[in-house]
Amino acid sequence: MSATLSEFLTVLLIFIGTFISFLSAVGLIRFPDVYSRAHALSKSSTIGVVLVHVGTLIFFVFQEGFFSIRLLLAIFFVFLTTPVSAHVIIRSAYRTRVRMTKTTVKDDLAEYFNREKNIEGIETQDAR
Repeated sequence: MSATLSEFLTVLLIFIGTFISFLSAVGLIRFPDVYSRAHALSKSSTIGVVLVHVGTLIFFVFQEGFFSIRLLLAIFFVFLTTPVSAHVIIRSAYRTRVRMTKTTVKDDLAEYFNREKNIEGIETQDAR
């Protein structure tokens, strides 16, 4: 890659990552309940942060001649931790019975928790 092509790719990736992260912040403000907000934050902010890190990695590799294992670890840990933490937050919100909006079409977990309640005869929402 030439210096100008790597600079262009770096700027493009960082700009796209910043824009996607901005859209994630807009989703946090605009969406009505905790479930859709967490979805917006986890999906788009992960992609946004990873694109910024990849752009930074490309800059350091082609402009400075320095390969950073820390950036690769940051990309790996963002991919690993953000979806898991969003899942845990959403699951704990569901278990504490945070209400969904009235426009929610389908609740996939309701059947799961009701089936467990009907089989054992006791309410075991906190058991899992």
